Amino acid sequence: MNKLEKMSKQVEEITRQLITAGHIRPQQIIVIGTSTSEVLGQHIGTSGAEMVASEIYKGIKAVQEEFGFYATFQCCEHLNRALVVEREVLQQYNLEEVSVIPVAKAGGSMATFAYQHFENPVLVEEIKAHAGIDIGETLIGMHLKQVAVPLRPNIREIGKARVNMAITRPKLIGGQRAVYEINNNTNRCK
Repeated sequence: MNKLEKMSKQVEEITRQLITAGHIRPQQIIVIGTSTSEVLGQHIGTSGAEMVASEIYKGIKAVQEEFGFYATFQCCEHLNRALVVEREVLQQYNLEEVSVIPVAKAGGSMATFAYQHFENPVLVEEIKAHAGIDIGETLIGMHLKQVAVPLRPNIREIGKARVNMAITRPKLIGGQRAVYEINNNTNRCK
């Protein structure tokens, strides 16, 4: 197995870990932020690589086909971290489309690759994803639902890039008297 194939398998593994830990269901959203430059050991935004994007995409798609979640890919700062989504996601989540097409130097190699390989791609400025994978410290937190919970993957690097992940949970509101779990036997709150 060469280095690129290894990346694809590693991405599959961490994506499965995220789905299990976050109890991700079909049609829930996972945001993926990737610096292909960081994967190659370069400074973010300096050495984008389509070959790296291709392998990461392949790893995500393999798991997506099995579990049915929506993968969204975050663009770089030059497009204000907009996201590439399938039109189906835009419609289902009532998102607002923006007019731009990502390219390697304005959007990043990963988002550009996703845009070129989605069936019906569009860009949105914001989203509230159920979970996320950040390869290369691209700062995906702005696109996660509240409350984000860090998840440490068993694989801490893809290539030379650090990997961070997050799942989300509903806010815990209330105080001392608040109840957060339901007793299934009596269908009443504990």
